Amino acid sequence: MRYAVLGTGVVGQTIAAKLASLGHEVVVGTRDPQSTLARTEPDGYGNPPFSQWLEAHEQVHLETFTEAAAWGEAVVNTTAGAGSVQALESAGSANLAGKVLIDIANPLDFSQGMPPSLNPVNTDSLGEQIQRTFPDVKVVKALNTMNCQIMVDPSRVPGEHTVFVSGNDTDAKKQVAELLASFGWSESSVIDLGDITTARGTEMLLPIWLRLWGAVGHADFNFHIAGA
Repeated sequence: MRYAVLGTGVVGQTIAAKLASLGHEVVVGTRDPQSTLARTEPDGYGNPPFSQWLEAHEQVHLETFTEAAAWGEAVVNTTAGAGSVQALESAGSANLAGKVLIDIANPLDFSQGMPPSLNPVNTDSLGEQIQRTFPDVKVVKALNTMNCQIMVDPSRVPGEHTVFVSGNDTDAKKQVAELLASFGWSESSVIDLGDITTARGTEMLLPIWLRLWGAVGHADFNFHIAGA
């Protein structure tokens, strides 16, 4: 399958590499490919520049948001949440129409410093904003409640743990669940929360996730929903 992964950060890199390793055709989308490739300094988290990652993943190509979205049969949004809607508008509604869009982004607001807050929150979510802006797109919120390494390799966390999906289209959620299975997630670990409004809940896990990261000193943890 052809996947367009929008966003060149570590989440986009991790998802793109996993998809390519599974035999999918992958293009990464960015606003300005030349500018992205010209960066030589590590990002704000100390990760190497995207150009180094791309050199090590020759099967993946870099294009503009528009070109990537037009080419992909499915789209993965890994852009920074505050700019996700704008990035998707750059990709073009016609290029996204009818496609499954897996939204991994979170609406983190750093305007008041650290730790970030959420915007929107409580009565809305980024997942809903994307669905409203692009009504012809099949938005599925998933994988946004964990570190990107766990997204593609759940065995990093011992035992059972959980990945959530939210979306209005049942078939689209089934397609995403099948992709999650190829990443190593068991069927029992995938919880379908319901329609896209339930993305409010998973996005609001981010404040506790960030504090857990600080408390335990690493990101190799996840939520496990246990019950009788």
